[in-house]
Amino acid sequence: MFELLPGVGLRLPGRAGTLRFGMDERTARWAVATVADVRDGWVCGARWAFSAQYRGLTLDAYGDTTDPRGRHQDTPGLAAIGFTRDPFTLAGPSACPVVLRGIDLFGYPTAEVSEALSEGLPPTLRLSGGDGLYLTAVSVHAEAVPVSS
Repeated sequence: MFELLPGVGLRLPGRAGTLRFGMDERTARWAVATVADVRDGWVCGARWAFSAQYRGLTLDAYGDTTDPRGRHQDTPGLAAIGFTRDPFTLAGPSACPVVLRGIDLFGYPTAEVSEALSEGLPPTLRLSGGDGLYLTAVSVHAEAVPVSS
């Protein structure tokens, strides 16, 4: 089971630990490598990115983001974590829970997940695929740090 921790990061399955926003690439890769095979990735504006496959899910992580145009806050260390479901598994619950506030986001139909989360989502969390029966993706980002004038 993966547990999303908005403002903190992601608790990994078993005793693999927690991916924490701000952690360095090497530490993040090592933690994920204890449960899945890590592959290099690429994200525009990020110095590093990687992905891993785990029981029908793709975990994506990236960090050290910069925006030379100044439209977005630069984020040192781990900046975002996302999950995407394998398209062949979308007709039912995911084989591996991805939990937020005790709710398996990929384990129940979208309408039930939306109702259970009716009190509002953290602003750093994004859910995708609400048009189908089950959610297809979820991501959580580091909270923006206020820019001092």
